[in-house]
Amino acid sequence: MCIRDRAWTGSIEAGSLEAKAGAASFALKRVERKSPTEGLKPPEGAVVLLPFTGGPPPLDEWDNPAWIPLPDGSMRVGKGDIRTRRHFGDVKLHVEFRIPYEPYGGGQGRGNSGVYFQDRYEIQVLDSFGLVPGAGDCGAVYSVAAPKVNASLPPLAWQTYDVTFRAVRLKEDGTVARPALFTVVHNGVPVHDKVEVVRQTGGGPEGLVKTGPIRLQDHGSPVSYRNIWAVELKDEP
Repeated sequence: MCIRDRAWTGSIEAGSLEAKAGAASFALKRVERKSPTEGLKPPEGAVVLLPFTGGPPPLDEWDNPAWIPLPDGSMRVGKGDIRTRRHFGDVKLHVEFRIPYEPYGGGQGRGNSGVYFQDRYEIQVLDSFGLVPGAGDCGAVYSVAAPKVNASLPPLAWQTYDVTFRAVRLKEDGTVARPALFTVVHNGVPVHDKVEVVRQTGGGPEGLVKTGPIRLQDHGSPVSYRNIWAVELKDEP
């Protein structure tokens, strides 16, 4: 490499890039970002949906035995979506996910999955590292709202969602008094604050419900999940 008539030479070793050109030199060290909530332990009273163990986790809380428990304490997408046997209304959910490296894919074809609330409203999971985020990217309320910032880590890194979901409120006649609300923290970064969702997102059934299952999506990519737990919220009527 030549910059301003200087021939630069360099080497990469032990996680550091060092380059020289005459008396000039610089060094860049590899930095690995991690979510501050990675490995967060469930609080007392939480519903543990996928325990973070030292071996293959039990899938007792889920309805699809085709998903694959792995030795690292995670489960990987199998065949078809998977849902919790329990149903939730207002809930705070912690989820950790790992997107595979799929360099030959593009757009929605790279590490695609999703976390659905009440089987209807999706927070997108996708390899969106380094992109200007849109309403179909990682951290988005799918097709409804793009994340405020791109908080994605590279594929193969463990990432976290900490989501506060408020279910739709209905009047006595069945009409909507207040739509569903999402507050989402992605890898420790707030990306949504009480975003209103007035309809189901793509892939969600129609109709309004007070409670419903958590669903993880099979979109053809071997995404892994671990350490999933929920705190049911009772602080609003």
